[in-house]
Amino acid sequence: MISYDKTSLANGLTVIVNRDKASRMAAVNILYKVGARNENPECTGLAHLFEHLMFRGTHQVPDFDTPVQMACGENNAFTNNDYTDFYITLPRDNIETALWLESDRMTGLDLSEEACLIEKRVVIEEFRQRYINQPYGDLNMILRSMVYKKHPYRWATIGMSPDHIERAPIEDIRDFYRRFYHPSNAILSVSGDFQPDKIFTLAEKWFGGIEDIAYPIDPIPQEPIQTEARRVEVERDVPATTIVIAFHMGNRLSHDFFLGDMTSDLLAGGDSARLYEHLIKNRRMFASVNAYISGDVDCGMFVFTGQLLPSTTESEAEAAFWDEMEELKNGIISDYELEKVKNKFEANTLFGELNVMNKAMNLGYYQMIGDLDLINREVEIYRSLMREEVADFSQRTFRKENSSTLIYRAKQ
Repeated sequence: MISYDKTSLANGLTVIVNRDKASRMAAVNILYKVGARNENPECTGLAHLFEHLMFRGTHQVPDFDTPVQMACGENNAFTNNDYTDFYITLPRDNIETALWLESDRMTGLDLSEEACLIEKRVVIEEFRQRYINQPYGDLNMILRSMVYKKHPYRWATIGMSPDHIERAPIEDIRDFYRRFYHPSNAILSVSGDFQPDKIFTLAEKWFGGIEDIAYPIDPIPQEPIQTEARRVEVERDVPATTIVIAFHMGNRLSHDFFLGDMTSDLLAGGDSARLYEHLIKNRRMFASVNAYISGDVDCGMFVFTGQLLPSTTESEAEAAFWDEMEELKNGIISDYELEKVKNKFEANTLFGELNVMNKAMNLGYYQMIGDLDLINREVEIYRSLMREEVADFSQRTFRKENSSTLIYRAKQ
């Protein structure tokens, strides 16, 4: 169980505190409720660009990393389709350094044309290295564009194209900062050996004076229900052909999310899981296999993926995945398998609760999705799942008309 206390400042900033008496370190996490889903489809990649710009420096602190290092701390960040997260770990006595830096860059970011141009070049180069020049680099982008036709999940966090970042006007970049980087769109979560009231007081000291101007947020377009199978075949200069089959599934707060998570663990939760045992070890059809859920806040994806051995045909590989799905639909799941994945989930959850950074980050995340108390209920939910529910989930999800199949073929 993760204990916590929560308050909101007058300017709308949510503050959550977990007291960890065993740690001499403190974790400060600030989550902004902005991701790729909040972008204009004509100008994508800005959320990721701001992950870079936030380390570029402010008018008061031109180098963000130096004060963190002087306080014996470490910091990093990540962006995804749903939100952007910044985190710092440092000795508990130096926590005000983290709060000072985060409050400063919430309002004082250097968004000069020169600073933006430099980070644009960095992001464009990252795009080229990871998605254009990397083997299999565009696979996920193709898959997203197949599965989603209306929802902004149809593009990756880095954006649709490097051209979007390259030609993004400075006015649009500054407007994005004003719209999304302000107190009422942020969640500050702290874990360490502190009385909650002390952190609330420090939050007021460093963030309470920031004026909040809440801008209207455009509604997210909803994805229509898929009614027929989709299929794309491409040829690339890669070592081996890969097949991917994706299905729409429920959102993060739905019961189907947990059923999907359990189903993916049954299929691919280690070398003793079904896909490895059946398709690599026994049938020797694939060099690698996986099944996973995308974990998005809105309705996400359940994905099967496998890299074929030279002796396996594409049709054989595709049929093998559907065979595995049929077993799940028929409820062919042993008590041992169920208990194994439940134990693994519980152990991973408990292990994660030992780390102050994990706790601070998770508190921000569960607040963002709209059910903070879920952080302490997930193990119970997972434990309650039954074989019949997994079978029902599989029947409703693994349908041809709900499938998007990508054949990512190696050039001959």
